[in-house]
Amino acid sequence: MRAAAVLVIGVLAVGGTVSAAATSVLFIGNSFLFGSGSAVRFYRAGTVTDLNGDGVGGVPALFKSFTDQAGLDYEVSLETRSGSGLDFHLANKLDLINRRGWDAVVMHGFSLLDADKPRDPAKLVATSRQMADVLRGKNPSVSLYLMATWARADHVYPATGTWTGQGVEVMARDVRAAYDLAAAASRPKAVIPVGEAWTRAMQTGVADANPYDGIEAGKLNLWAFDHYHASTHGYYLEALVIFGAVTGRDPRSLGDHECSGFELGISRPEVKALQQVAFDQLAGSVTAAPAPPPGRTPAVRCAAAR
Repeated sequence: MRAAAVLVIGVLAVGGTVSAAATSVLFIGNSFLFGSGSAVRFYRAGTVTDLNGDGVGGVPALFKSFTDQAGLDYEVSLETRSGSGLDFHLANKLDLINRRGWDAVVMHGFSLLDADKPRDPAKLVATSRQMADVLRGKNPSVSLYLMATWARADHVYPATGTWTGQGVEVMARDVRAAYDLAAAASRPKAVIPVGEAWTRAMQTGVADANPYDGIEAGKLNLWAFDHYHASTHGYYLEALVIFGAVTGRDPRSLGDHECSGFELGISRPEVKALQQVAFDQLAGSVTAAPAPPPGRTPAVRCAAAR
């Protein structure tokens, strides 16, 4: 019996039939991850695990689709709650979050930094550190990412907004500065610059900067109807930036035939433009994605259903 066991182990080692485990990644956040206000919310929900059982696909499902097309093996889960910051997840969801030790975690806080004290980074800093401690307690080597969110048009243009009259660029910079403070406390692998990618899209003419005065011809609206959440295009850009930051792959390597863009009704020129924005933003950060190998062909469009 012992000899047989040794033989089996030897065959497996030589034959290479033992496959490496998939990289587990958990997304912790709110509607900015689960895709509120767009077709992304329930997109490919069967490809990811929603720990809350709400049937959400969201940005995590887009990330999963991108990794599959890139030939990467990721097991993707999400734990999201509308209108919440990390304080909610710490107080109510640790039983789900602590089910296992995750290889990687992408997380973010409330869009105004603090629901009770807008613009105040203190709660984000404290809760990011607390959540990092929880995650490292389960897996000390977890790759942790903080995601800096986008500027909210509904808090920049209306007279009652928190950043009224200061512009989307200012809000995006302020949010990023708060996440940098949180990073100093929680020591993540990187801060993912989603909000700055949105700003770049507007500055380069890919997207319109003010949905309140109409959308300029030839430009995308990254916000949903409420000027708060993202549109399908906005979530797609978010997912591209996360993909590049977490995997180290050039978002442009997915190609303009990328399947999720096709399934969500995003045109090939729009897919190409958003991939370029994501690449350009990552190329100027500590999480710069490498250029695709010379001669690499675009990714093959994946099946319409999984």
